[in-house]
Amino acid sequence: MTPSPDRWAVILAGGTGSRFWPLSTPARPKQMLPLVTGAPLLADAAARLRPLVGADRTLLLTSAPLAGAVGELLPEIPRANIIAEPRAKHTAAALTWAAVEIERRAGPQAVMMSVHADWSIGDDAAFRVALATAADIASRQSSLVLVGIVPARPDPGFGYIEPGERIAGESAGARRVVRFVEKPSRAAAERMVQDGYLWNSGIFVWRVGDFLDEVMMHSPEVAPALPSARRGDIDAFFHEVTPISVDQGVLERSDRVIVIPGDFGWDDVGTWASLLRVRARDGQGNAVAGPAELIASRDNVVHAEGQTVVMFGVHDLVVVARDGLTLVTTTDRAAELKMLLDALPPAVRDR
Repeated sequence: MTPSPDRWAVILAGGTGSRFWPLSTPARPKQMLPLVTGAPLLADAAARLRPLVGADRTLLLTSAPLAGAVGELLPEIPRANIIAEPRAKHTAAALTWAAVEIERRAGPQAVMMSVHADWSIGDDAAFRVALATAADIASRQSSLVLVGIVPARPDPGFGYIEPGERIAGESAGARRVVRFVEKPSRAAAERMVQDGYLWNSGIFVWRVGDFLDEVMMHSPEVAPALPSARRGDIDAFFHEVTPISVDQGVLERSDRVIVIPGDFGWDDVGTWASLLRVRARDGQGNAVAGPAELIASRDNVVHAEGQTVVMFGVHDLVVVARDGLTLVTTTDRAAELKMLLDALPPAVRDR
């Protein structure tokens, strides 16, 4: 696959990933950790895009405190392409700033492909084909194109997209988006999977001019700050915008949104328990990284750094050991670590 000069990639790499405590910290957040392969999630995300988009046309949005570490991790990305958000204002603001920056450098016809840094992808080549297909459709249809994931299970933790009528003249299963459903009940998720809904992966592809037109028309939370963005005043822009997701602030309000199905082993690396789906497992179903001995134990997640973990006769546990601190919980409760962190004394939580 030859990189196209009119296509740009945007990688969103903000956040701290508190659900991966105690390994994830503000100085070393989830996207900087080797949770799926031997490389940090962010490095995997950048490498996955490289055959499709050159490093010189890859923008990386992160928090100001992380900009230096990101630059060290990805030295091939030009420093001017690592954008340090002065404050977190959600995805509508981040993607609007990125779109304005690409428009300034390459014009309104340039195509922007937005992904997150904290995903697992089973088939990188198929992932790139889906992005390239979405880029072609976005240009032909002057639309905002989403890659919705063919669900592997009825997961109530994900958002869903209802596809509607087919797009005349387009292949790849391109359809109008009827509606978005955010984190339904399990019963509703089961019905949606049966009815052909897709997971809302957060893979967005559009010409930057088309996207900025929709921001102007539909997003009063962001549109008034566009003059600051076009002046290049990042502090003023992020001060002026109202936090809102791009889904709520633009996509749910626009009638120019198309979805195509993607089936390439996508998964969101959201909790320790999710590693059971994305890491290689041993013969007893355990997902292990680091020194560990598991005897008569099954379906556990273990991450050990600098010490050995031994487990005997247990199942469905998460054990994370590092620097004299060990977390033990169940895979069912692993999604509740924010509650745990709120209850811990700072001396333990922030070590």
